[in-house]
Amino acid sequence: MYLIEREQYIKKMINVIGTPDIKVITGVRRSGKSKLLEAFKDYIVNNIENYNIIHINFNIKKFDNLKNCDYLYNYINEHYENNKNNFVLIDEVQMCKYFEKTINWIHAEEKYDIYITGSNAFLLSSDLATLFTGRTFPIEIYPFSFKEFVKYYNYKDLNEALDKYVLEGGMSGSYLYKTNEEKYEYLKDVYDTLIVRDIQKKYKIRNTLLLDMLNDFLMDNISNLISSRSIARELSKTKKEKYISDKTINNYIKYLTNAFAFYKVRRYDIQGKKYLSTQDKYYLVDHSFKYARIGTKNMNYGRIYENIVAIELLRRGYELYVGILYKKKIDFVAIKKDEKIYIQVADDISNEETFKREVDSLLQIKDAYPKILIARTKHDNYQYEGIQVIDIANWLFN
Repeated sequence: MYLIEREQYIKKMINVIGTPDIKVITGVRRSGKSKLLEAFKDYIVNNIENYNIIHINFNIKKFDNLKNCDYLYNYINEHYENNKNNFVLIDEVQMCKYFEKTINWIHAEEKYDIYITGSNAFLLSSDLATLFTGRTFPIEIYPFSFKEFVKYYNYKDLNEALDKYVLEGGMSGSYLYKTNEEKYEYLKDVYDTLIVRDIQKKYKIRNTLLLDMLNDFLMDNISNLISSRSIARELSKTKKEKYISDKTINNYIKYLTNAFAFYKVRRYDIQGKKYLSTQDKYYLVDHSFKYARIGTKNMNYGRIYENIVAIELLRRGYELYVGILYKKKIDFVAIKKDEKIYIQVADDISNEETFKREVDSLLQIKDAYPKILIARTKHDNYQYEGIQVIDIANWLFN
């Protein structure tokens, strides 16, 4: 596979070199955590003086004998070198039994710079404070962005690239396959055998049919406001499941978001400046998983664009909310420190009625924060009554 440098993640890792934190690389399965660790290792070799790297990859057979916390600790201790910058890089750390003990032991000695990756069902962000006694620094990695996709394939035409990205997505492992059918077969296998299987194993789920139904429902309802109760009611109508509790649905959704399969976006009352409960939106970590599981029939490009924009905003470090104002919905209220942006996402806005519908919600907002309509215009950016209208390919690439 052709490799590209994932600059934003490498920079985060470089910025915390020498800090006492336990650096934990998180993100959905097959998003490139192992490759990122390899790239960081190359950076150390080429840029850090007087280094010593202790690199353990539990996917490789030669490290099988270290899948015990005592053996792992002894190996790291034996490979420590005095008067050097000692880096410990461990890939798929959860494959070592009681791995958290080893990490805590070596962290307490204050002589290692520690970086680890692991299966998300066993190394959850919510569990890090419990697992490790030292401070952790999570580095969340996402599938390839559109910009990385363009760089990987060396596209010159952004519109042509977006057409392909919409169908292929950002899971770079699928790029090795020639046809979309082969790509989707790979992606379905990744989703079903890695992401879902991890969840089943971690939480000892017996009702695997319900988990499958929930996955398909969430994928089919991207960008819709939904609640655990409404999902339970809809799924209970099927002949396969007679009664489903909203508590079970709520737990299963939590498992899926913990595994980075979906991202939950809460509602925010723009006028009252408060968060709202009961209904939320869920976005898929990579839209290509939807095609792999439930097919490409009845493509709704507006929803797919909204999913792509949601993940890109998260990738860029924004907190995301669904805006509510006078019973109108704003697709995203994106917040980062003192920055706030109101965003609508659409497919084709060449029809005047469609365009007015999309900008109407933004025009109702009276504060001075930027307002953006992102759509497939295939034109240069322009302004309409203070609203920036931006082509989605241009916005994703910048």
